[in-house]
Amino acid sequence: MRLSGCIIAYNEADRIERAVRSLGFCDEVVVLDSGSTDGTEAIAERLGARVIRTDWPGHVAQKNRAIAACSGEWIVSIDADEWVSEALAQEIIAFLNAPASEAASVPRRNHWLGTALAHGRWYPDRHVRLALRKNATWTGQDPHDRLEAGTAFPLRHDLHHDPYRSLGEHLSTIDRYTRIAASNVQPGFFLFDLGVRPCWSFLRAYVLEQGFRDGLPGFVVAVLGAVYVVLKYARARGLP
Repeated sequence: MRLSGCIIAYNEADRIERAVRSLGFCDEVVVLDSGSTDGTEAIAERLGARVIRTDWPGHVAQKNRAIAACSGEWIVSIDADEWVSEALAQEIIAFLNAPASEAASVPRRNHWLGTALAHGRWYPDRHVRLALRKNATWTGQDPHDRLEAGTAFPLRHDLHHDPYRSLGEHLSTIDRYTRIAASNVQPGFFLFDLGVRPCWSFLRAYVLEQGFRDGLPGFVVAVLGAVYVVLKYARARGLP
């Protein structure tokens, strides 16, 4: 059975090579690029990927475009800031030799400014990333998408994710994403949205899910998670 790897990208010249190379076990790699100006397209093409130039309709729509552009019966979908570990690649190959389901989920190992996190809400952070193409559809509300493809078999090895190049990029992403997410939520009781929700976000990530075991990075990402919640609900109420 033919396997396609697909990636969406925009100005990812510093990390597209890692992502494309990690999909070397696939029969084809498709990159949907939404107007990069930093050489992302050329790097992907040099590595043998099929690059499709397109506009930006949003996370969910773009990832569905990527699925539609693939030719394989199965697809594995990753972002440009992710890469498939060698162990996961071998596990996917073994799975496809005798599929136990029509989709598979993977644990995602998130890295934060050089630290691989092992606790809190950032690990195992399981996502469906492997699926029969005919069953696969990205859903959710931008910017938070999810791949739906039926019952997913849990694979054991990690997909790696390094989303932020700096603390400043993390903060700017929170600013950008909360503006998008605010349009998809209905504000409720003021004190609950801006008091209880952020506190619960921090306590769940840092205490209940043991983010404290990741040291200072675990504390910072738990705090930033709470900041995200505050801004999302504040902007839902009209904060610019």
